[in-house]
Amino acid sequence: MKFSYKFSNLLGAIYRNGNLQFTPDGNSIISPVGNRISIYDLRNHKSRTLSLESRYNYVSIALSPDGSLLIAVNEVGQAQLISMVSCAVIHRHKFRSKPQCVVFSPDGTHFAVAIDNLVLIFASPGELTGEYSPFVLKRRFLGGFDDVTWLDWSTDSRFLAVGSRDGTTKIVGLRLFTNFRTYVLSGHTDAIIASFFERNSMHANTLSRSGQLCLWECSCNPSDMEDFTAEQREALKYMTNKKKKKVVKTQDEESEDDVEDKEKARDDNEAEAEPEDENEVKDPAVSKTHVFSYKKLCRHYLGNEPRKSNYNAVVTATHYNNRTKILVVAFSIGTFYLYELPDVNMIHSLSISDYAISVALFNGTGDWVALASRELGQLLVWEWQSEQYIMKQQGHSSEMTCISYSPDGQYIATGGEDSKVKLWNTQSGFCFVTFSEHSSGVTGIQFSRNKNFLVSCSLDGTVRAFDINRYRNFRTFSSPERVQFSCVAIDHSSEFVVAGCQDVFEMYLWSVKLGKLLEVISGHEGPVCSVAFSPISTMTTLVSGSWDKTVKIWNCLENNSEHETIDVFADATCVTFSPSGEHIAVATLNGHITIFDVKTATQIGCIEGRNDLAGGRYGSDVITGKKNLEGKYFTSIEYSVDGECIIAGGNSHYICIYHAREALLLKKFEITQNHSLDGLDEYINRRNLTEFGNMALVETREELEGGNLAIGLPGVQKGDMASRSLKPKIKVFSVRFMPTGQAYAVACTEGLCLFSLDKGVVFDPFHLSLEVTPKAIRESLDKNDFTKALVMSLKLNEPHLIYMVLEKIPHKDIKLICSTLPETFAQPLLLVVARGLQTSTHLEFYLNWCCSLLTTYGNKSDLLQHHGLLSLQESLSQKYELLNRICDFNKYTMRVLLNAAKERSKQRETLGATHTISTQAQNNSSNNEDDDEMFLIKSKSNDGTVAEFEDDAETDSESNTE
Repeated sequence: MKFSYKFSNLLGAIYRNGNLQFTPDGNSIISPVGNRISIYDLRNHKSRTLSLESRYNYVSIALSPDGSLLIAVNEVGQAQLISMVSCAVIHRHKFRSKPQCVVFSPDGTHFAVAIDNLVLIFASPGELTGEYSPFVLKRRFLGGFDDVTWLDWSTDSRFLAVGSRDGTTKIVGLRLFTNFRTYVLSGHTDAIIASFFERNSMHANTLSRSGQLCLWECSCNPSDMEDFTAEQREALKYMTNKKKKKVVKTQDEESEDDVEDKEKARDDNEAEAEPEDENEVKDPAVSKTHVFSYKKLCRHYLGNEPRKSNYNAVVTATHYNNRTKILVVAFSIGTFYLYELPDVNMIHSLSISDYAISVALFNGTGDWVALASRELGQLLVWEWQSEQYIMKQQGHSSEMTCISYSPDGQYIATGGEDSKVKLWNTQSGFCFVTFSEHSSGVTGIQFSRNKNFLVSCSLDGTVRAFDINRYRNFRTFSSPERVQFSCVAIDHSSEFVVAGCQDVFEMYLWSVKLGKLLEVISGHEGPVCSVAFSPISTMTTLVSGSWDKTVKIWNCLENNSEHETIDVFADATCVTFSPSGEHIAVATLNGHITIFDVKTATQIGCIEGRNDLAGGRYGSDVITGKKNLEGKYFTSIEYSVDGECIIAGGNSHYICIYHAREALLLKKFEITQNHSLDGLDEYINRRNLTEFGNMALVETREELEGGNLAIGLPGVQKGDMASRSLKPKIKVFSVRFMPTGQAYAVACTEGLCLFSLDKGVVFDPFHLSLEVTPKAIRESLDKNDFTKALVMSLKLNEPHLIYMVLEKIPHKDIKLICSTLPETFAQPLLLVVARGLQTSTHLEFYLNWCCSLLTTYGNKSDLLQHHGLLSLQESLSQKYELLNRICDFNKYTMRVLLNAAKERSKQRETLGATHTISTQAQNNSSNNEDDDEMFLIKSKSNDGTVAEFEDDAETDSESNTE
């Protein structure tokens, strides 16, 4: 088995915190998800998550205008400069505190960073500036008396609008300009949410948190302001020095030593002094007569409309597209409005949720607006002109508790504590259906073998079956009394469903077809935590694990609840069958994984995995690390596809893969490095340990301590809804192997992480010998010895060589080569052909290979393994969906063209009739033409022929189209 698994994608978490960015073409959107960055392709409907990660959650990102550089800043002020070409971090920089926002200039030569009430201007590395040292500081400004909330560049990248929390907006210049001075726009009664420049103009618009919009007109154009020449700079410098020399001492009693000490202290603190603005005019007399000024044109109160439904509504996000002059304003009640400036006419409004909208962003053309909600974890892209969703995705609002792969590995079903069941496409990374029939947390989920439906159990006392094709809940199984289900399983034939309870210690067995309760299985003396059916079609064995320190093996479908009891050393947390159905693995509360033989009920192996889960201390721990290790255990285990290995995860940030027979740790994966989660630090921070105790135990509550405050109950492990600032604890809730063995999925606090095999790095030959070389393969192809060349390429196991040999083989020789191919190479060749179907355009050619392989070796037992057939099924399903979309598009396009041709023909016939005949004759002829036309349409539908039109050119073009 291969172990070169690497992080490939993040599902189940769409948006967490921070701002969004559209790519320059407007077809993709970049979203920070925790300590990772996801990119959603809106045109191709795909998502991918970059493999890089930060040590803390991202709070702000900025994309360069050409889309080649991305700056991502986390919550502790650590900035990463990321190349979007190689998707790698090329530089790191540490700010003194967390920046509020980062913005690139439109020409891409500079980027501005707002930290507290300061604005720092850096030169962008690249060919535009000639500066290849990143984060070279060029200028810095004082934004205002309070924190900076917004930055916006002018169109020519020379001026910057700085919005502050004190209700003012400062217009500053990047360099020293003529006819320009630093200007402050005031008049707002609340914090500035956004400030925008008009396109190719110095006119500005400011919007405050209360919904007050002010339009400002500038007295100068950008062309009126030019850079200072060298002579003007020298003259200004001379006048400044001359003024400094005229300064007299105000304290005569100062000695020379005091003056020297002050000058030395001033030189030492020069870097920390307040930044000086060259464009600032401090003389009041000069300010009154200066040519550069702003005039307030009007003031609009945009918050009046949403306050009709909620008086406490405030603006939470906004964005302005200066090309289309459309402003989007989002409020805390989940409603957004579109206004057309400068008349401020409301042209569109929509309510998307009951929670606050955190981010609103237009794409470059202004057709799409992206909206995100931090509380819901929701991200949607709305096309406001046609009023339809381009993308609407939302993860689980609380923790994801259980996952299940479809039999072909194409879909993943997830269940969460928010009582929702979601289906995700592993190829696109998007959720395509959400079932919300449950009324409480979902605790278990599993797909049927035929992929037609899935079942889920919940704490609401129901087990529901969902149709995958029609997206509906077609069966609801319930018990005679109110219970809480904790686990569920389906047998191999997909005819029976069993669910275990955590309060009455029983299991219930239903028939899927009849929807009736068949049997109540009793015998456990504690909550049933896990159940599993045998994966073999000829066996009806059921295994259940309980907190009563027993594992029971049942033959409930044959012998009326007869069972055999196996005692374990601690409470069972999870049970699973091996693919052969001969062994079962049991995870227990003492951190062990015990393997038993099903027929003899004897122990054949034991894995001590508690020490492998070590390495994480919670910040609020009041016990030692050694005592904390005793609470580590595995909560989810599963066998690999070949049955040789076991993957396990628990209340730790590690995933372990063990050899089942040898009981050895083969590989250990770290699922995240996000220190914004609790449980990743090796040691407790000694700075938090004071004489009064651990400061991490002190809750940081909201500003209004005595109001409507939600207080969490002591000891709550799941769904803590208290109004306090807390770090989520890192845990692994479920782990599953992909049926093809090419990937595995982990449901953890971060979301649904997918890890797949890295195929491009590992050299993995098969029965390699000295004579097998790429040169020998090409020589065999030149001699038309195709069988030898194919065998050597499979031994070398280089994909590009195998595909080169396959495509050189004539299609008429495929059956002959398959019959002469050694049997040991049938399975590797099937996997290669299955992968080739996904990317190659030679569809029929590879389908011939599949048919020949299945015909030749399909009737031989255990020659073509199960995961190889699943890979082939997955590739065929993807090709079928792709061809289905292409055919639908072509069908509807041809319908439109034919209808357009018919309409043009009718118009020409009508125009010709009006010029040649009288009104009465025209009416008669039009009736005849209608009859003839109906006859033509009827003949076309019956005979399959195409009606001929009068225009020869039009006939030719339509025939080409068809």
